[in-house]
Amino acid sequence: MVDGEWYLLYVSSGHEEQARRNLEQRIKYMDVGDKVFDVVIPTTKEIEIKAGKRHTMTKKAFPGYIMVNMRLDEYSWDIVRNTPGVAGFVSAGTKPVPLPKQEADAILRRMEEAPTEVKMNFKERDSVRVTSGPFIDFIGKVEQVNLNKGKAIVLLSLFGRETPVELDLLGIEKI
Repeated sequence: MVDGEWYLLYVSSGHEEQARRNLEQRIKYMDVGDKVFDVVIPTTKEIEIKAGKRHTMTKKAFPGYIMVNMRLDEYSWDIVRNTPGVAGFVSAGTKPVPLPKQEADAILRRMEEAPTEVKMNFKERDSVRVTSGPFIDFIGKVEQVNLNKGKAIVLLSLFGRETPVELDLLGIEKI
């Protein structure tokens, strides 16, 4: 990463890993490690709640794209664009345009960060069952979700009336 720039490549969506492997093999076998430095699939981390458990998932930030750090010349450009699985460089004209340094740094930094997004299999107005706590096995309707606090307000039928109760996201599941 001495003096290379980051470029964005089009690849077949769902085949990013295969294109990355193919490109890394070509770099190795054609001995251009001094021109093509790094190949990255931009990802983000999400927390998914399933069956009351938190799972950290790695998700592709830009499906159908990979990033390559390289020093561009005719030879390196030819090797990268003729790699099986690589459709081409993202550019405005015929010659590839590098990503702005701030943008590339932001994407790479986001890959290192701890997960911030919480993905749940329920949303507001969905019916849910309480799986833990004093209201276990009660069924209610989600009124509001607060991802920052990791809580949801659920309307439960208590003593014949719908009562809003704040519950932990891990303690409810969609039915």
